[in-house]
Amino acid sequence: MSQKRPPLTIVHLYSKDMNIYGDWGNVLTILKRAAWHGYETRLITYDPGNTFPVEADMIIGGGGQDSGQTKIQEDLLAIGDALHKLADRHVPMLAICGLYQLFGHFFETREGKRINGIGLFDLETYGGDNRMIGNIVTKTEFGDTIGYENHSGQTLLANTQKSFGTVRKGYGNNGKDKTEGAIYKSVYGSYLHGSLLPKNPVFADRLIEAAAMHRYGNYEPQVIDDRFADEARRIAATRPR
Repeated sequence: MSQKRPPLTIVHLYSKDMNIYGDWGNVLTILKRAAWHGYETRLITYDPGNTFPVEADMIIGGGGQDSGQTKIQEDLLAIGDALHKLADRHVPMLAICGLYQLFGHFFETREGKRINGIGLFDLETYGGDNRMIGNIVTKTEFGDTIGYENHSGQTLLANTQKSFGTVRKGYGNNGKDKTEGAIYKSVYGSYLHGSLLPKNPVFADRLIEAAAMHRYGNYEPQVIDDRFADEARRIAATRPR
């Protein structure tokens, strides 16, 4: 691979307020696996008040408490158009838990306070009385996707909204309809913490592929020894709820 190519620009969205339950590990995984595939990367952390990097090749954001969602709401709405434009150009994004909720239309707390989202996903989330916690296995296009969920929000997808996958073990979006997460083009939303990507290398590489295609128009992967990730997947999949 030519060293003259510009690096892939990876944006960590709201690193201060939306980064709990190990979600930083998703960023680390992308940086490490991209390097193993021979790609240079540039990491930009974006928080309220910063200039939004419209040259992004991938965007990753994590979960947060209701207070964190409230803190970022105004800024997220301000950059919503830019995120929509990137999504329509198939820039890959991964939004976990709280940020996933705000990539939908809104999150309404148990007290009735509504935190508005940007509507990339056609979904709504309502705060519930019970937390949905435990190891979760979801059947997706990347095989069984394994993680850990911890949320009280119940997310309801519109009839035409594609889910990330079907729950095999766990609660998923709402504990009722067996859906987990949502997909729009190359944008993925999910409740899976853990962090998600270290135990799901096929999915991680798909995000890297989408980023490379966006930046260079081609993708040149290398063979990676994933024996440790495979063992982590095996153990996590057999863990009790």
